Amino acid sequence: MNLREFLKNQKYDKGLCDIIIDIQMGATEIFSKLNEEYYDYKGSAGEKNIQNEEVQKLDIIANNIFIQKFKKNIFVEKLLSEENKEPIKLNKGGKYIVAMDPLDGSSNIDVNIPVGSIFSVLQKNPNDFLQKGDLQKLACYVIYGTNTVLVIAIDKQVHSFSLNSLKKEFYLTQKKIQTPVNGNIFSINEGNYKSFSPEILKYLEFCKSLDLKNKRTHTGRFIGSLVADFHRNLIKGGIFIYPKTNDRPSGQLRLIYECNPIAYIAKHAGGLSTNLRKDILKITPTKNHERVAFVVGSKNMVQKLLSFR
Repeated sequence: MNLREFLKNQKYDKGLCDIIIDIQMGATEIFSKLNEEYYDYKGSAGEKNIQNEEVQKLDIIANNIFIQKFKKNIFVEKLLSEENKEPIKLNKGGKYIVAMDPLDGSSNIDVNIPVGSIFSVLQKNPNDFLQKGDLQKLACYVIYGTNTVLVIAIDKQVHSFSLNSLKKEFYLTQKKIQTPVNGNIFSINEGNYKSFSPEILKYLEFCKSLDLKNKRTHTGRFIGSLVADFHRNLIKGGIFIYPKTNDRPSGQLRLIYECNPIAYIAKHAGGLSTNLRKDILKITPTKNHERVAFVVGSKNMVQKLLSFR
């Protein structure tokens, strides 16, 4: 069953369905760019974004692709992107506002590591994008890897679709995903070890401990691409940890268009998320590009980490 047929059968809100189809079309274009035999899309664009991060050529291309898709969607009034300082006004009177990271992990493109796109959809209200993550109407991500996969959380359920590149359509591959309650994968950049808080250090020590048979109980896996690390843990069971560090005292990842949509997907697949003090989805943002510490994954693993506080 392709994505359009699935959405039609589920009878979701038309505005949300149209947004999902826009994401499908944009993702298909990005897939094509990533897989062209010869192109000048790789590498740095020679500039920095409003986060003072180096912009890759495909960051700009992906951003423009999705802007053009949403610009034609009468249900989308505003768009907030990692690549733009201010929200982009699109269609006056639209019911929804969309926040996105158009190409997560783009610095990995040149070394052939999976990258992704992340989206959060909120209903328009006077607070604009400064709404708690629990209020999201739709969250989704695309991971461009050996198989290009779209994962959506809508109506309190999580579903995944795989791209048929010949037909340029996504097809349902897994319905009502539930992440394992337990897992043995921990994902963290240990290059920041010296600036980790005590609870993180205790949890890592726990993960690296041996069982009674002198065998390891957990394994470390860190790709450095949020979508790729989370997707693996969603399917196999695990925990992703990106805490505060000395050079990022508030955290590295953006709350509105990275953490909130991933946390929303995790919640409706049976997982948990936190900034180590509060449920991510209960945080009221104070600015559009706010950064936070982020932990997300299998329920028991997140609860175990929190027990070390």
